Amino acid sequence: MTLLSFCHYSVLMEAELKSLDEKITQLAKLCQKLRGDNSHLRQQLASAQNENKRLSDKVSAAKTRLEALLNQIPDGAE
Repeated sequence: MTLLSFCHYSVLMEAELKSLDEKITQLAKLCQKLRGDNSHLRQQLASAQNENKRLSDKVSAAKTRLEALLNQIPDGAE
């Protein structure tokens, strides 16, 4: 390999390394963003599950109260 071809090879390798470095940086930023998004989504899911449980309990309590009221209504066959 001549000095000229080595220099050309070195320049190409340097450009490829720079490109790879930029891609790795982009990938690292994307991973960091996705981790943050994932964390936020987990918090939203937990909140939605808590709200769902609260509303389910409320419906269950209302159902119990309605059943008790219905049991207090006398039959119309008296």
